[in-house]
Amino acid sequence: MTKPAYAAPPRPSTSPLRRLQSALYRHRTSQVAILLTPPFGWFGIVYLGSLVVLFISAFWYLDPLTSAIVHEPTLKNFAQILTDPVYRVVAIRTIAIAGIVTALDILLALPIAYFMARIAGGRTRAVLYAAVLLPLWASYLVRVYAWRVILSQGGFIDWLFSLVGLRGVSLGYSDLSMIIVFTYLWLPYMILPVYAGFERIPTSLLEASSDLGAKSATTVRRVVLPLALPAIAAGSIFTFSLTLGDYITPSLISNTQFIGNVVYESQGVAGNVPFAAAFALVPVLVMAIYLLVMRKLGAFEAI
Repeated sequence: MTKPAYAAPPRPSTSPLRRLQSALYRHRTSQVAILLTPPFGWFGIVYLGSLVVLFISAFWYLDPLTSAIVHEPTLKNFAQILTDPVYRVVAIRTIAIAGIVTALDILLALPIAYFMARIAGGRTRAVLYAAVLLPLWASYLVRVYAWRVILSQGGFIDWLFSLVGLRGVSLGYSDLSMIIVFTYLWLPYMILPVYAGFERIPTSLLEASSDLGAKSATTVRRVVLPLALPAIAAGSIFTFSLTLGDYITPSLISNTQFIGNVVYESQGVAGNVPFAAAFALVPVLVMAIYLLVMRKLGAFEAI
């Protein structure tokens, strides 16, 4: 009886999906491209696309007779912003208060961050770190309304002044109260980068400065602050930009208008979307200039 001829086992069929996986395995560049295409596509369409639409609509204008948006290029909106003193004052006030808040946050963050990074022990540092982050766990509106109660007539500040015989003192609904609230809101965003900057300073440099006879103030001025300058600049980006674009705190704490308030009212109340888009480009331009200056100071390396 003859034996049957030996039959080779059938080769496994390769599906298109498996062939695609094999091809991608050999081409690392294709893997990275497929991985990054969705987030970069979303960034390009949603973020950059919205900025392009904002820029284009800023050159349209609102027909005063029909209240319809005319899709014709014009510089009327920008001319109105430059010639109308009301809008100039609003822009200057917004930029000035953003700068004041940034400067105050720097002054408050420097000693706190230095103590956390260079002096405090492990347990104390952890407690302080949690204390800095704790306000961020609460809602933005809750914190603003809390400060509204504190600064209002009959609030905590009024009660505190009454203890020394100064009754009826109220800081509510003023530029000063708005600066206080902004400084409190954005202080953690300044402390954390500055703390990281102080922590990266080598201890050997401080010891070398002391060995060379430098006093503490000289060491801070000549060694610590120059090395921490990129971290300070990085923190200032957060505080300056967040103050510049806010419109909720000015409307709840004071009667002062910010750029955001004018944009909101122009778009939502008056329906003048082109003018709102044109005025919204002011903080975009200011932040572009600010970021260029901070880049020269090495802020992006500390973020």
